[in-house]
This record gives sequence, C-alpha cells and structure tokens, in this order.
Amino acid sequence: MDLTILGAAAINGLLVGGIYTLVASGLTLIYGVLHIINFAHGSTLMLAMFGVYYLLTKLGIDPYLSLLIMVPAMYVFGFFLYKLLIGRLAQGKDENILLITLGLSILIENLALMFFKGDTRTISVAYSDRMVEIGPTLVSLPKIISFAAAMALCAALGLFIQRTDTGKAIRAVAKERMGARLVGIDVDRVFAISFGIGLATLGAAACLLMPIFYVSPTTGHVFVMVAFTVVVLGGMGSFLGAVVGGLIVGLTESFGGLFLGESLGQIGISLIFILILLFRPSGLFGARR
Repeated sequence: MDLTILGAAAINGLLVGGIYTLVASGLTLIYGVLHIINFAHGSTLMLAMFGVYYLLTKLGIDPYLSLLIMVPAMYVFGFFLYKLLIGRLAQGKDENILLITLGLSILIENLALMFFKGDTRTISVAYSDRMVEIGPTLVSLPKIISFAAAMALCAALGLFIQRTDTGKAIRAVAKERMGARLVGIDVDRVFAISFGIGLATLGAAACLLMPIFYVSPTTGHVFVMVAFTVVVLGGMGSFLGAVVGGLIVGLTESFGGLFLGESLGQIGISLIFILILLFRPSGLFGARR
C-alpha cells in the first residue's frame, strides 16, 4: 500500500474524528451529570443539521456563521426540553429519562420524515471544492476548518466546566448529587443546563458537518452509534476520553474504508465497541468501579 494513500487516510480519519469528538462530548456531559444515555442524541443532531441546511438555502447564512444561531438555539431547546418535559415526566427516576429520550428519538425522526420527506440533502458553498496541500496529500478545506473549530469548541467546553462557577456546579452535581443539594445548588437547574449544553454541542457539530456531509431524517443513526462508541472507548463521562476516542474512531473508520471499502468501513467501529465492552468496560480513561 502506497504511503501517500495511507497518509491521506490517516489525515482524513483525524479530521473526521475531530467532529466525532464534538458530537460525543455532549453525550459525555449528559451522561456525566445525569448518569443516563440520551437516546435522542442522534435525532436532535439531525434536527440541527436540517436547521443549518434551511438557514443556508432560505436565508443565505453560511454554515460556519450559523454557529452564532444554532448553538444558542439548541441550548435553549435542550434547556426547556429538559425543564418542561423530561424533568417533569421523569419524576426523579433515571430509568424514566432513558425511556423518554428513546420516545423523543422516535417522535423526532418520524416528524422529520413527515415534514422533510426521505430525501437526502447536501449544501454547496463557494469553498466546498477547495483543497489544501498537506505534504503530498490534498485535503478538503471544509474538513480542516471543521476539525480546527471542533477542537477549539471542545477546549472551550473543557475550560468552561473547569473554570466557571456554573461548571463547578455541574462537576459537583456529577460527583455527588445529594451533597450538591445540601450546599444549596439547584440540582434540577443544573440538569437542565447540562442537557442544554449537550444539545448546544450538537448545534455546533451540525454547522461543522453540513459542508462535508449530508442530512436526511435517518442521518442520526450514522452518528449515534459512533458517539456511543467514542464515549465507551474513552470512558463514560471523561472529556479527555471523548477527544482520544473520537480521533481513534475516526482513524478506524478511515482505514476500514480504505482496506474494506466504504460500505464496510464502519465494521471496525462496531468491533472496537465490542472489544472495549469485553476487555475494558470502563474505557481508556474511565474510573474502574
């Protein structure tokens, strides 16, 4: 196998893995605080991608500029979705949240099929076909921009969680829910904020994905398995694990597609998921229980 081809596969894998990291970071945050898996993660990403698509096609807003709209919009959507629906219906039981998010996933996907039909949509912008030379390899400019923006946003999220008062409250609730209540932290509000931030990362990911990917009502299926694999690989609730896991999964998918063909490229992702569950259930950076 030519080294140039292998290098191109590695670069493309890392670039895509950066976006996987951003998608998985929201899932990691929600799990870390609420201790549940958000089954609606993929469907809400799909919803955000349609939002970016229509912002461009109807209003002419560039996908990267859409970050200024989609991130706050998805945060507000997630905050009130938890505050007004999930939190109330859950009645304090985590298992209820699992069922509610699963139901939301089915509802959102079917509503999308009803309103958007089953067509696959892509967008085209002035820089879609521009390439950048990295050594002997030509790399798509939108992929480089999306990777850099995804890594910057993940770093900003990490700093927010570590340095701000809200971030400290989120970490306190994630560590000891009852203790956080005793020191005066509004735990239910922190849950809603965490859910909102988790969906805000999807709004950002949608803006970075649309110049290089497609959207349809079933697009969420593509990313939900990847996000779960990244979270499990890195360690449930670990942001560092999400970064490393996302890059590993991106490389695995890229080399799997190179050696097995594009249609079979994701077999490697499923294999990693199974192996991690078998040999290291806590993940690379997860705490052993």
